Parts: sequence; structure tokens; C-alpha cells
Amino acid sequence: MNDLISENSSSKILVWVERAGNRLPDPAIIFFYLILVLIAVSVLCEALGLSALHPTQLDASGNRKVEQAFSLLSADNIQRLWVEMPKTFTHFHPLGYVLVVMLGAGVAERSGLFASAIRAALANAPVYLLTPFVAVIAMLSNHAADAGYVVVIPVAAIIFAAAGRHPILGVGVGFAGVSGGFSANLAPGALDALLFGITESAYQASGIDAGWSMNIAGNWWFITALLIMYIPVIWLVADKFVEPRLGAWLPSNMADVSAYQSHDEPLSDAQRKGLQHAGLALVGVVLFWALMTLGPGTPLLNDGPGTEGAHWYTVAAPFFKSLIAAFLILFLVTGYFYGRAAGTIKSSQDMVDMMSEAMKDMGYYLVLAFFAAHFVAMFGWSNLGLITAVHGAGMIENSGLPLPIVLGMIVIFAGVLNLFVGSASAKWALLAPVLVPMLILLGVSPDGATAAYRVGDSATNIITPIMVYFPLVLVFARRWQKDFGLGSLTAMMLPYSIWMLLTGTALMMFWIMLGLPLGPGAPAEIVLPG
Repeated sequence: MNDLISENSSSKILVWVERAGNRLPDPAIIFFYLILVLIAVSVLCEALGLSALHPTQLDASGNRKVEQAFSLLSADNIQRLWVEMPKTFTHFHPLGYVLVVMLGAGVAERSGLFASAIRAALANAPVYLLTPFVAVIAMLSNHAADAGYVVVIPVAAIIFAAAGRHPILGVGVGFAGVSGGFSANLAPGALDALLFGITESAYQASGIDAGWSMNIAGNWWFITALLIMYIPVIWLVADKFVEPRLGAWLPSNMADVSAYQSHDEPLSDAQRKGLQHAGLALVGVVLFWALMTLGPGTPLLNDGPGTEGAHWYTVAAPFFKSLIAAFLILFLVTGYFYGRAAGTIKSSQDMVDMMSEAMKDMGYYLVLAFFAAHFVAMFGWSNLGLITAVHGAGMIENSGLPLPIVLGMIVIFAGVLNLFVGSASAKWALLAPVLVPMLILLGVSPDGATAAYRVGDSATNIITPIMVYFPLVLVFARRWQKDFGLGSLTAMMLPYSIWMLLTGTALMMFWIMLGLPLGPGAPAEIVLPG
């Protein structure tokens, strides 16, 4: 039996995590319960007179303003809750950002562009670089939403089997890249829009004026470095640790390959033509955006009168803020041209239908966003976010812990929390109202806070049984080896998770120590005015 570890010998800790996670209610319900807890805590804190000195605002006497805790059961806050409920929901920043990007991504995905591009890339994987090549494609596939899980992982198994290597190893490498490297990429995407929207909401609710504005490219350099670093990590773990324990693979061990035939078939002439047209469309969109950005007087630069001597980021701010729309146009145009050539889009109505289907898939996210939006907003109304951040920052300063160590602890905490709450947006909506202002007071920008969170969030995805795609990956593995169990998959992915968490944490700590920018116009450090 080629099992990495039998299901009966699974770690008691992993069994406990699975059972505890399964007992947790849906994240939307968790936010509802947290709102009830927040209301009770706000009443108690107001009664106790909890307060803090505002880090940037001054009162009429020129002293730092005293911020008091407010009860959410006060007449003003109750009125605000009922009267501003539509505004609280629709003005939740991640909502607009994600819906706009997904309108375009829905066309690119449903036209077949993402799947064909992934298959074409993996089909040309050089044998001697098979592991790192699959890892890179898997990480890049995160721009394709669910296509990374549904296409990359089973195709990776086929490619490894064709090369005479264990197909379960291909499943593990694909899973590590798609899910463990969820935050690593060469360019920002929908995840950046989602997380930075929550970061912006938490920043604005804190009342701290640090001169920061949301930039979807705020982690661009960091996530690129993360991808580059994860390549040798996944490569080493797969080839040196996991593959020897899996042993040699014999075709007789294969349970059922029929379900993979469609993935293994070469691209049709129409699909190849579609990819060519999509590539030309991509170049056209990039040139169009460059035309609107480069040169004096272009609409995406603030270079008009009165901007002489301004910081380059201030000049380029419209460009960074336009990247949400840029991804929408990019996905729409490339998806359309692929679909027309491949025959998956025959009329404009097909394109509208694809966009509609994409919005249907966002139904659950809308429900989650409604509760998350009110939790974030009510946290701000109570003033507990700012007060907690001020006192938390003071405790950290008094503890004498170096800032990189603090960030490392935040990364690990996010990774542990991920074992119980699978949704990346739900966890960040829970943590951001405290972590964002607290780290600002310690000199870390909101971009840095977001980067630290996303490292921990993604690294433990691959050992979280409550993660929605975990059972699907197990199904992929069992098609090649029927007795491959939950414990087998968890034990196989554990070395990937540990090494990705450790190296990601180290990268975050060194990045802050060196004070490197996390993206264009996104310094890791921030200085409060005054």
C-alpha cells in the first residue's frame, strides 16, 4: 500500500481541528454572533469609561483628543444602524471592487479562456523542470478563480503520471501552488481588490489620518517575491521529502482515469486560435492603458497645474486606482476574443449571460459581505477599534518585542485561525479593524498589515479540512489511488504548509526590517503626521 500515512494513524490534533471546524457555524452566522458580542462589550466598555488618546487628532486646547468608548445601544447608534443600513452595506469597499473584477473574470472563465490557457501551459512543461513549472502555473492560476482547483490539480496529476512519476505527487504540487500559494502571484488580482477593500474600510473606521489611500497594487512587489521564494520551497519539499515517501508509481495502481480524458486531450484548433486572439487582445488592452497613463496631460496622471514637485505616487494615484477597471476590461476583452474564435461566444447575449452567471456565483459573498460590513462599521461606531489599537500598540512597545517579531506572530496567528475559519475575507474583516490601526501606530503601513495577514492565511489552506476544496482534492487523489484517505492528504500537505509558513514569515520579517516598499507607492513603513 502506497499510502503516505494510513487514515487510522492520523494525528489527533488534525482530527480535533477537523471536528472543531465542522462544528463552527457558517462565517456569515459567526459575524452575526460577533455583532451581538460587540454590542454587549460596547455597553460594558462605555460603563467602565474606557478611553484612549487619539494618536493624530487634537482638541480645542491643543492636547491629544480623548476618545471614549460608545455603547452600540445608544440612541444615536441604534438610529445609525437602522437608517444607514443600505449605505453601510453598499459602501463596504470590498463589495464594489470584487463585483467589478468578477464581472470580467466571469467571461474569461466561462468562455474557456482560463482553462485553455492553463492546459496549454502545463502541456508544455519540461520534464526536468516539471515540479517548479507546475508550481508556478498553479500560483498564477489564482487569477482564474476556481479554475486553479478544478483544472490545474487534475492536469498536474496526469502530467506527472505521463513523466513516470507518482500522480499523487502532481496533486500535491498543484494543491500547494493553487491553495498554499494563494497570495503569491506576478500581478495583483481579485484577491488584492477584496483584501485591500477591507483594509480601507478598517483604516477609515479607525479615524487615524496617516495619509494612506487604497492601492490595489499595494502588495505587488511582495507577492511577486513570495512567488519566487515559494518555487524552490515547493520544489524541494515535493522532490526530496514527499516523493520518496510515496514510492514508485505503477499504472496498475490507477483506479479510474476516464474522468481525466477531457483534461488530457490536446487543445483543439479552435481553442488554440482563441488563445492567439486572446493574446493579441491582451497586448491591445495593455497598450491602451499605457496610452492613457504615459505622457503629459494623460487622464490617468495628476500632472496638471499645481502638481509640480509632487511625490510620484501622488502623480500616478489615478493609475493605481484605475487598476480595478483595468482588470475588468482585460478579462472582458480577452475572454470575448477567445470565445469568438473558439466558438464559446456566438453573440453579445452569450457574454451578458456569462456575466450574469458570475454574479449568481457571488450570491453567498453578498450575504457574507452584508454581515461583515455591519461588523466593521459597528466596530468603528463603538470606537473600540481605535481604543484597542492604541492600548495594544502601547503594550507591544512596552514589551520590547522587535517589530519584525510582532509581524511574525501575526502571520502565525492568521495561519492558526485559518484552521477554523476558511474564508480569507471573513478572517480579514474580523482582524483588520484592530490590526490595521494598531500596526499604523507601530509604524507599519496598512499595506504591510495586509501582507502579513495574507501570508498566514494562505500557507495553512492546504491542511485545513474545512476548506471548501479540500474534499475535491481528496477526490482527485482517490481517482489514482482508491485507499488514499483524509489523513494521507493532510500528512502529504503538512510539509508544504510548514515550510511555506516559515519561509513566508521570514520574508515578511526581513521585508519590514529592510524597510522595502511592498508595491509601487506602498512603503512598508508609515509615519503619522506630527
